[in-house]
Amino acid sequence: MFLGTHTPRLDEKGRLFLPAKFRERMADGLVVTRGQERCLYVFPMDEFVRVSQQLRSAPMTSKAVRDYLRVFLSGASDEVPDKQGRITIPAALRDYAGLSRDCTVIGAGERVEVWDTEAWERYLSSTEQAFSDQAEEVVPGLL
Repeated sequence: MFLGTHTPRLDEKGRLFLPAKFRERMADGLVVTRGQERCLYVFPMDEFVRVSQQLRSAPMTSKAVRDYLRVFLSGASDEVPDKQGRITIPAALRDYAGLSRDCTVIGAGERVEVWDTEAWERYLSSTEQAFSDQAEEVVPGLL
């Protein structure tokens, strides 16, 4: 499970250091793709395969399903971290997420999310109150 918040920087070639605690799980390959709220999702290869298989069971007769699959899969890029634990973020995905030099990488359970740091800070400040207000509604009786 991926947890925590990290703040690596993109280098001039569009490479990002994966947080050290994520590297072993991603060493055999990963997939970077568009996420929601203009971030990037990073899945270990086996998790991406699992998610893709689940998506295949969705009804292709639904326009919403087709639209989602097109956006999700058309931006996907398979990568293998280099010996230093860096991955290249393709230019189209950097543009999609508005990535600048300063990035925030968060563990989101079975995936990692990559955010432009300013975008992450705006998102977090706009959702923190809702997080507090909805705890009982989202996960009744857990906390």
